[in-house]
Amino acid sequence: MVARVLATDAALALIERLKARHGALLFHQSGGCCDGSAPMCYPRSEFITGDADVLLGEIGGCPFYMSRSQFAYWEHTQLIIDVVEGRGGMFSLEGPEGLRFLTRSRLYSDEEWAELPPV
Repeated sequence: MVARVLATDAALALIERLKARHGALLFHQSGGCCDGSAPMCYPRSEFITGDADVLLGEIGGCPFYMSRSQFAYWEHTQLIIDVVEGRGGMFSLEGPEGLRFLTRSRLYSDEEWAELPPV
């Protein structure tokens, strides 16, 4: 099964640290002007998704959402969530760690594209 979203080992380690501190988490690929297009991490109980959001999968046991309109641009790519040093989105939980989540991506092969389930 081809995943729409994956996480690197470094991202998974940071997710585990954040879950230990904050409990259940949720990711949303932002598309806003202030934080650019960044994967944002929130306490699951503090972010409300709606009909305009699509669930792409899970990373580290945490659901990963993106707005439907933004997904139209990204649907042909697999998202790979990584971690780099620096300050990320001001509302994302990893900020105090001195790290930020970063989205890398790659195009699906024709074979992978044919296997993807609809969103």
